Amino acid sequence: MNTEKITLYVGLNDQDTKRQEIATVEAYKIAQNLVCKLCGGGTIYEATGIYTHENGDIVTEKTLRIELFGAPENAVFDLIRQMKTVFNQESIIMQKEITNTVFI
Repeated sequence: MNTEKITLYVGLNDQDTKRQEIATVEAYKIAQNLVCKLCGGGTIYEATGIYTHENGDIVTEKTLRIELFGAPENAVFDLIRQMKTVFNQESIIMQKEITNTVFI
């Protein structure tokens, strides 16, 4: 069955201080609660984000990778808005793909 899978990548470095202000375990709990409340559930992984600023500085940060299957788009956008506020993020990456997924 074709199902839309949405993956979110949420960096944990604060956009103003450029460092992690919320401990990873606490951030995971916050994300878990928001995912369940707004999208009914999902899967959360801890990842490492790596990117280069325009000035050439390379940044490594702890990142939450959140996978959602079949979540309504309006709920996902609400989740993103709330996480951007809670984690003080400039942006969150949202990847959409159609998968052949069956819940058995």
